[in-house]
Amino acid sequence: MTKPVLLLTRRFPDAVEARAQRDYITIPNPSDTPMDGATLATAAKDAGAQGILCAAGDPLGAATIAALPDSVKLLATFSVGTDHIDLAAARARGIAVSNTPDVLSVATAEIAFLLILAAARRGGESERMLRAGEWAGWAPTQLMGVTLEGKKLGILGMGRIGQALAKMARGFGMEIHYRNRKQLPPEEAAGAIYHADDAAFLGAIDVLSMHIPGGEATRNWLDARKIALLKRGAIVVNTGRGTTVDDVALCEALTKGHLRAAGLDVFAGEPKIHPGYLTTPNLVLLPHLGSATIETRDAMGFRCLDNLDAVLLRGAAPPHPVG
Repeated sequence: MTKPVLLLTRRFPDAVEARAQRDYITIPNPSDTPMDGATLATAAKDAGAQGILCAAGDPLGAATIAALPDSVKLLATFSVGTDHIDLAAARARGIAVSNTPDVLSVATAEIAFLLILAAARRGGESERMLRAGEWAGWAPTQLMGVTLEGKKLGILGMGRIGQALAKMARGFGMEIHYRNRKQLPPEEAAGAIYHADDAAFLGAIDVLSMHIPGGEATRNWLDARKIALLKRGAIVVNTGRGTTVDDVALCEALTKGHLRAAGLDVFAGEPKIHPGYLTTPNLVLLPHLGSATIETRDAMGFRCLDNLDAVLLRGAAPPHPVG
């Protein structure tokens, strides 16, 4: 039996590509640079691809999906989020979409906590001082941050990642508060305090960690008005979606001192970032590292292949469908 043809839009971990090559005729992207929509559709058409292993940021909007060949049966995205895929357009063409839930929660929560620690203890500023050769030695008042013990951590979006972060933060003696579409059952909340409205939530916390999806409904969720509801000296961390933060308002709050510090792993318009972030000192920046561990990226790739195997090898539904 002829193997199905699988288009790989990016370079994926070695173990993932090895398994893909075992079971499929793979069409790689050797340059590992993002394709534009027209290039992606043409590559799928030229290869007669039946499946596409894509990634966050691939432009799979309505126009790209309309240009895909009829042979394509599944878009398996190497991500949990599907902001880059027009799900309605895929549904209209009968193309299934799958994602990778449940395997990157702990890794992303680790990055959130890394940013919380770095922002609270001024890790970014300290490292830059040393690399610039500007450290003149220890001083009693140098780069003083704040301790996390006893602080109130507010988790916006108490899903799997938020709950993993809460578990870590409890080990540092933090009190957990959360804002969510609905209140969690007691066994999942594990003592975390639920807030039914934004104002009460933001006014109660010392650290805000954002874990909400992108899209128009959440665009610029953290704007100047909501930032003003946070305590003076609060810390903001975002590992969810860059579009949920008003870049200008965040920079202004950091520069004027209403916010003590912030940490960002995601940005609107990646890989370009708001230029104000580059000159704001009390800000820690990471290049979208949320899931970037060997174990997690392998697991994400294997989940993609599990979905592809179901559809293309067994004629079944994908185990992790979207939309």
